[in-house]
Amino acid sequence: MTGLGRAAITGLVCLLGLMAGIAPSSAADYPNRPVRWLIGFAAGGPVDIVARIMSQWLSEHFGQQFVVENRAGSGGNIAAGAAINSPPDGYTLLFVAPNNAISTSLYKHLSYDFMRDTVPVASIMQLTNMLVVSNAMPVKTVQEFIDYCKANPGKVSYASSGYGTSVHMSGELFKAMTKCEMVHVPYRGSAIAFPDIISNKVQLIFDNLPSALEQSRAGTVRALGVTSPQRWPGVPDVPAIAETVPGFESVGFYGISAPRGTPPEIVDILNKAVGEALKDPKLVARLTDAGGIPKPMTPAEFGKLISDETDKWRKVVEFAGVSVE
Repeated sequence: MTGLGRAAITGLVCLLGLMAGIAPSSAADYPNRPVRWLIGFAAGGPVDIVARIMSQWLSEHFGQQFVVENRAGSGGNIAAGAAINSPPDGYTLLFVAPNNAISTSLYKHLSYDFMRDTVPVASIMQLTNMLVVSNAMPVKTVQEFIDYCKANPGKVSYASSGYGTSVHMSGELFKAMTKCEMVHVPYRGSAIAFPDIISNKVQLIFDNLPSALEQSRAGTVRALGVTSPQRWPGVPDVPAIAETVPGFESVGFYGISAPRGTPPEIVDILNKAVGEALKDPKLVARLTDAGGIPKPMTPAEFGKLISDETDKWRKVVEFAGVSVE
């Protein structure tokens, strides 16, 4: 072998040795710059509320800013696509919710496969949706609402935070199970929808509990029921819709995923940080006040939850007979 060849091989070995040392050291000082956290809905909505609670804690914990970036539209698919197409270096994260599990079966032409193109990072909390109506509606119970809908077919409209969200699909499931005729009015986030509900331009929404609870506590809308199979711990005075419509259920989750290829060392760092956050009494109190139940999980456990939720919502999509091209 020539001296030039030996030098080339030696150089390659040194380069490989350096490359082998990059991943651990880069993970060891992660994060060393701001982290983008993409969420698929407008500012002020339930996802945004929880994301900002968590991002504040993570920013203080790591000493680097976790910046919430709202990419509203297409039921959260714009944010998901942007995250999936970002470098898998741990500096772009995605807020994950039921819309990501629903879109897999509801949307016929997605440009990505969510389960294949993302890695689960951490579960944050479990939550229910809440059916709230305009104060102008002459109903105070779920049964009165069903009776009103059937007496006024096609004259009642329900808002959602976009096609493919649990807010949308809760309405579709309710329609299918009660035979109520309602018109779907999608928005780019529930925060944008509430002014129209308050003014009775749109009559109701099955919104995620954090924002629905805030509005009902303020007296701007009337709460009729929660979508969990039993009454929700945070709002025990509000009946479960299933008490009137047996079998009705729509329980969701919030968490974090990252683009496929994100180093497992970084995933582990983030998962442990979220786990620590969910032991912090002050943060837990804020999530509980927003109506959530903290649910720490390992990445593998969270991945199984997303897979199970994808299967569950596929059945709901098929039962409701809806799709988006």
